[in-house]
Amino acid sequence: MNLTIADQPPRILLVETDDVLAQQIGLDLQEAGYEPAIARNAMVGLQQVKEFQPALIVVDRMLSNESGIELCEQLRASGSRIPIVLMMVRESVEDRVACLAAGADDYFLKPYRVDDFLRLIRFYLQPDTPNAEQLRFGDLILDLSTRQAIRGDRTIDLTMKEFELLKFLMEHPRDVLTREQILENVWGYDFVGESNVIEVYVRYLRLKIEHDGDKRLIQTVRGVGYVLRET
Repeated sequence: MNLTIADQPPRILLVETDDVLAQQIGLDLQEAGYEPAIARNAMVGLQQVKEFQPALIVVDRMLSNESGIELCEQLRASGSRIPIVLMMVRESVEDRVACLAAGADDYFLKPYRVDDFLRLIRFYLQPDTPNAEQLRFGDLILDLSTRQAIRGDRTIDLTMKEFELLKFLMEHPRDVLTREQILENVWGYDFVGESNVIEVYVRYLRLKIEHDGDKRLIQTVRGVGYVLRET
């Protein structure tokens, strides 16, 4: 019996020059029910995007003599809206900003851990569910099934952490949330990254949900944290 397009496993393109790592990730994706393809360099990756038509692209930031950041920029410049996850060795503020600025949807921090990696993949590829539950604040809507924000006539795509951060703020409207509360609930108790990670994501959330004079909703409470309110 032939599979319909809807029944086919989601396709994932991995752009990775490390043969051992590429084979391991490919096997893990296959065992998890995905259809992986491996590109050994950026040029092949660009061609595979057209031929393979993946549902998601995973790119190593440090490709041999190439940059995964540049590949992300090329894909976005070509008009591609396919979700992109960058694999990175470091998690400095500069690295996170470069990742988001290049058009990547998210990043995965090495060393490779299969459970964490697959959790991130599932977040972007889980199917939409009907009758979606929504959170609302003013003219901002957060759709919990599609993981998209809606403001006015705009639908806004969010990375995993942007979604989780906005969801936490919208679950506690008008409550001043400390940075410690946000780190514990969005990044987890075991977070060991730099302390200003919240500022990076608030900055990108604001850029996405505040457009053409939209009223600011995420307010900074200096020395404390953030609050979702209209004034």
